[in-house]
Amino acid sequence: VQLQASGGGLVQAGGSLRLSCAASGRTFSSYVMGWFRQAPGKEREFVAGISRNGGSTMYADSVKGRFTISRDNTKNTVYLQMNSLNPEDTAVYYCAAEHEQYYSGVYIKPREYTYWGQGTQVTVSS
Repeated sequence: VQLQASGGGLVQAGGSLRLSCAASGRTFSSYVMGWFRQAPGKEREFVAGISRNGGSTMYADSVKGRFTISRDNTKNTVYLQMNSLNPEDTAVYYCAAEHEQYYSGVYIKPREYTYWGQGTQVTVSS
């Protein structure tokens, strides 16, 4: 599967952005999806994940209550709605996918994902 992330940009603190990640192929509903981010000089960290059918989601503590992950399997797209952004959210955001036949949960570690998008820059000014 190929992943194309979009929707990043420059926003003031307190603002919102919605990231999208479009996937190629016809079996999108077979993929566990996740969003990660990486700030300069820091390791890539988990942001949010969603199960194949969207029934389960998980969030990093730092974004819980502010970010929402969702997916539309008819459009082969996963979204990350980001509200109440702050400068600490500044990073390159990556979407990731892992194919699963039976697993109904969410993955939270980068090494659990095989496919990665190219990243989209999110910059939050104070």
